[in-house]
Amino acid sequence: MHIHGLIEDSAALANLCSRLSNSDFVTVDTEFMRENSYWPDLCLIQIANEQEAAAIDPKAPGIDMTPLLDLLTENEEVLKVFHAGGQDLEIVYNLTGKTPHPMFDTQIAAMALGQGEQIGYSNLVDAWLGIQVDKGARFTDWGRRPLDERQISYAIADVTHLARIFPKMLNKLRKTGRGMWLNEEMERIANPSNYFNDPDLVWRRVRIASRKADVLGRLKALARWRELEAQNKNLPRGRIVKDETLADLALHPPKKQGDLSRVRGLSGAWASNDIGGRMLDALADATPLPAEEMPSRDERKPALGKEGALVADLLKLLLKIRAREISVAARLLARSDDLEALAAGKRHDLAILEGWRFEEFGRDALALVEGQLGFTVRHGKLKMTRTEHEDEPQHA
Repeated sequence: MHIHGLIEDSAALANLCSRLSNSDFVTVDTEFMRENSYWPDLCLIQIANEQEAAAIDPKAPGIDMTPLLDLLTENEEVLKVFHAGGQDLEIVYNLTGKTPHPMFDTQIAAMALGQGEQIGYSNLVDAWLGIQVDKGARFTDWGRRPLDERQISYAIADVTHLARIFPKMLNKLRKTGRGMWLNEEMERIANPSNYFNDPDLVWRRVRIASRKADVLGRLKALARWRELEAQNKNLPRGRIVKDETLADLALHPPKKQGDLSRVRGLSGAWASNDIGGRMLDALADATPLPAEEMPSRDERKPALGKEGALVADLLKLLLKIRAREISVAARLLARSDDLEALAAGKRHDLAILEGWRFEEFGRDALALVEGQLGFTVRHGKLKMTRTEHEDEPQHA
């Protein structure tokens, strides 16, 4: 494989992307910094196919990144391969409003091949290539210039290793017939809506011990204000106001700005500075949360009751057994919420009752809750056994 030097000019990048656009796949990784900012600071992009690899410096003066971004988001003929690519996709979305597509995530694929719930990149490389990854530059400051040769070599290795692993992984998926399992997961990850932070919805991430419409209305207004402040100042949300303080302000709103000096988590300066004034304006404009926006109560767990909770535990045991039997990560087969919903009597709109999940696990899960399947111990191992009921379990 040919390894290019660091690409820092538009012509070299355009030529690289022109060649890569004829590939069946490219492997992609990014290096970024976000500890002190709201927006991730993109510092390096690495890309490779089976013939060549390069690192691109997005901070190089005057470099036009359009050919690379178009390759990632517009070219439907080239598969983009990532490992645990959520943050990489977020960066591309922030730059373009789109996500790489079609895409493939080797961490998700490893789940289908029984390599654990969230296998790390180093363990993946060791498992497939027998190579110990050099972690020496892992915590480097990617924003500093110039980058040295060790940093660049470390970064490019991420995509060169993936370019060797992906064909092996794809071949094994085809042999096991599990490639189709991943289509839905990859489309879900690539959905651009996952990476859009709607200021009017971020309040839902803040824990608060109240379901009162006026309290939640204030929380929504405060969370929206904080999100816009963080974006405009390019600072982490917690640097503006921490979640606990936001919830406290929603529960116990100050009557005037001077009261902010007594709020835990705020400095005394908030009683008179501009940011404190803007926050008070946001509170003043808050209205009770409309009924249609009220968060639904968690109906699944209360509906379980003691017996239902035991059934859910049996389903979780069945999940462990089945995951072991077919050598797949349990998390890929089913989520706890779906198991609890099934135990509570729900029979529709559950992933485990659709497609390949139903064939591999949901059919037996449904049979278990309907009394057609039970546990037995054979030779010291838990097994499943059919009961006297012969009817096939039905689902919506």
